[in-house]
Amino acid sequence: MKRKSLGFYIRIYFKILAQNLKSQMSYRADFIISTIGMIFTNIAGFVSFWILFTNFSEINGWGYYEMLFLYGFSLVAVTPVQCLFDNNWNLRRYAFSGDFIKYCFRPINLFFYYQSEIFDIKGLGQLAFGIGTIAYSWAKLGLECSILSILKMVVFLISASLVMIALQNAAAASCFWIENSFYILDFVTKLKDYAKYPVTIFSQVFRFIFTFLMPIAFIAYYPALVILRPEEPSVLSWLSPVVGIVMFFISYKIWMRGATRYNGTGS
Repeated sequence: MKRKSLGFYIRIYFKILAQNLKSQMSYRADFIISTIGMIFTNIAGFVSFWILFTNFSEINGWGYYEMLFLYGFSLVAVTPVQCLFDNNWNLRRYAFSGDFIKYCFRPINLFFYYQSEIFDIKGLGQLAFGIGTIAYSWAKLGLECSILSILKMVVFLISASLVMIALQNAAAASCFWIENSFYILDFVTKLKDYAKYPVTIFSQVFRFIFTFLMPIAFIAYYPALVILRPEEPSVLSWLSPVVGIVMFFISYKIWMRGATRYNGTGS
C-alpha cells in the first residue's frame, strides 16, 4: 500500500472533524450541560487550592501561585488527550463487541483513523481555563515574559501532553489482551490528579514511582520547572521533550500491535 502524505492525513482529519462536530451539535442540550459541568469542575479545583492556602502559606516550599501555575499547566497538558484521544474510552467496548474490526479495513493508518473519529470539543473550555490560570499565576509570580519563554512553554507543554497521551494509549490498548482493562484505563486517568502537585511533596518511594514507573511527574512538575524556577531545573526537566516523544512512540507501538493482531470476537 502506498504511503500517504502528511497533507493527505491533515485533509482527512478536518473532514472527519467537521462531521463529528455536526453530530455533537445536533444534541445541543447535552453539549451545553456537559460544558457547564466541566467548567464547574475546573472552578472547584481552583477553589480547593484557595481553601488549602487560606490555612497554609506554602507546602514544602511551594507557594500558592506556584502551585496554581502547576495546576494550570497540568490542565493545558491533559487537554489534548481529552479532545483528541477521547475515543480510547470506547476501545474496550468496540474490541469486545467485534465492532473494532471495521477499522481494520480502511486504507489509512489504523491508529489515526480510530482516534480522529471523535473530537471532544468540551475540552476547549478546560484549555481556556488552564491558559487563564497560567497567565494569572505567571503575572503574580513576576516571571519573565519573552518570546523565548513562551516558546519554551509551548515545547514543554507539548512534551507533557505526549506523556499523558502515551499513558492513556497504553492503558486503553490493554483491552486487546486483558478482559477487565477498564480498571487499568480508569486508574491511569485518575493518576493525572497527582500531576498538579510538585513531586517533592511526596515521599522518596512515590517520587521514584511518579518519575520512573508511572511518570506523571512529567505531565507538569518537571517540564514546568523550566519556566517556573529556571534556576532549578534538573536534567530530568530538560529531558522532558525526549521522555514525551519516546513514551508516545512506545505507546503507539503497543496500541498498533494489539490492533493489527485483532481478529474480532471469535464467535
